[in-house]
Amino acid sequence: MKNLLFIIAVLIAIPVMAQDSEKPVVNVTGEGLVKVEPDEVLIKSRIEHEGNSAAEVKKKNDEVVNKIIKYLKSQDIEEKYIKTEYLNLNKRYDYNDKTYTYVANQSISIHLKDLKDYEKIMKGLLENGLNRIDGIQFKSSEMEKYEKEARKLAVLDAQNRAKELAQPLGQEIGKAISISEMDYNSYQPVYRMDEAVEMSAAKGSTQTISPGELEIKIKVSVGFELK
Repeated sequence: MKNLLFIIAVLIAIPVMAQDSEKPVVNVTGEGLVKVEPDEVLIKSRIEHEGNSAAEVKKKNDEVVNKIIKYLKSQDIEEKYIKTEYLNLNKRYDYNDKTYTYVANQSISIHLKDLKDYEKIMKGLLENGLNRIDGIQFKSSEMEKYEKEARKLAVLDAQNRAKELAQPLGQEIGKAISISEMDYNSYQPVYRMDEAVEMSAAKGSTQTISPGELEIKIKVSVGFELK
């Protein structure tokens, strides 16, 4: 008899549960945007030489690399913030002259933890033989903090949008029943100076570049009960 009563209770509960799962829902997308003033910079640099001898261009490159690393250490930049990303030695053919030359290049990324050192370090790099800049990327030391702030703003934006959708219908939204992060985008201005002549011109200027602002943007999708 007890087993029969239990089965009857379950059969009664199933339609109720099904009905509860079919509650009306309003699904919205929210966006959070935080603008940040950078306090760090990542310099992606490259040392490059071309000539008729593979050994000679490799030697020139190595000499400049050693000078640059020595200079950076003299400026109290820790070794962990100086990274060699690639080293290439290629043979290049000139179809017009029907001749071969050799090109050696080495990439070094330099992470400056204090933005105020940027101009001084950049000037020193150029004076020590650096002849290519592939990118200058400004960063923030508190990215995680600002990401959380952008995420919170995105959720609140979703809530406001859901209320705006429900209000004209004379309805309200209830608790959130689903939430997911859709998109994360950290827009950081990247400046490029691929030609050595541009870099040489920068030697004489007091300020070669403006950091601008970082934009941290997060989108979320939230489903709210519709009452």
